[in-house]
Amino acid sequence: MLSYQHAYHAGNYADVLKHVVLVQVLAYLKQKDKPICYIDTHAGQGDYRLDGSEAQKNQEFIGGIGALWERDDLPKSVDDYVQLVKQFNHTSQLSHYPGSPLIAAQLLTTKDRLFLYELHTAEARRLEDAVKRDKRSKTFRADGLKDSFGLLPPKENRGLILIDPSYEMKTDYHDVVDTLKEMHKRFATGCYLLWYPVVARKRNQYMERALRASGIRNIQLFELGIQPDNDDFGMTACGMIAINPPWTLLADMQKVLPWLTDTLGQQQGHYRAEQLVDE
Repeated sequence: MLSYQHAYHAGNYADVLKHVVLVQVLAYLKQKDKPICYIDTHAGQGDYRLDGSEAQKNQEFIGGIGALWERDDLPKSVDDYVQLVKQFNHTSQLSHYPGSPLIAAQLLTTKDRLFLYELHTAEARRLEDAVKRDKRSKTFRADGLKDSFGLLPPKENRGLILIDPSYEMKTDYHDVVDTLKEMHKRFATGCYLLWYPVVARKRNQYMERALRASGIRNIQLFELGIQPDNDDFGMTACGMIAINPPWTLLADMQKVLPWLTDTLGQQQGHYRAEQLVDE
């Protein structure tokens, strides 16, 4: 099943949370002058037109990056993210949104390597076009959950792995945990970021229990909800799970998430920022 296309959702509140965390983690890793290997298991098309028909259909970006675009009171971590997005827009008008691959490429150095996986054929072609001039980047038209194991451990011995599936299949909640366990066995010192949606809380509760029982240490969880959990169709919240995160991340997100909840939450917004498993 490959019907999901992120162009309809680019720049929404889920992207805000995901990319605020991604920018923070990459900035921290860059403090050490050693190469980094970046792996994106579900890279998407890389560059999204917010004035295009897909993004304009539901205009989800208005409640995400659009709500932050012209504010002058952003917390530093949010401002760092917004300023990066502005680099992809040639005027003050918000028309482009960079996906995770382009955000990572913008922040990483010439010594770093990027491995980008995308299974959806049309998305993979657009991704190839978006990064074709970047000699650091290598794209794969493949399932990153299954096919990226061979890259671990990377020769750099430093790496960030972003796992961001669409969760179209209920089994994705099981598959991402199995993938993280196998990846961690191969590369225990790597930093891992796992994005998840909240559409049925019991699936997320399973995932949290499975991660707690996995034997993996030093796991943090950050969740942003724009409305209370409910049984209606649709995503009410989303989150990021971080393994081996920067030591600064938890304290920073404990400050940022209340602000994002007040700013982006629609009704009874909520957040979590906690140590899921100790070091």
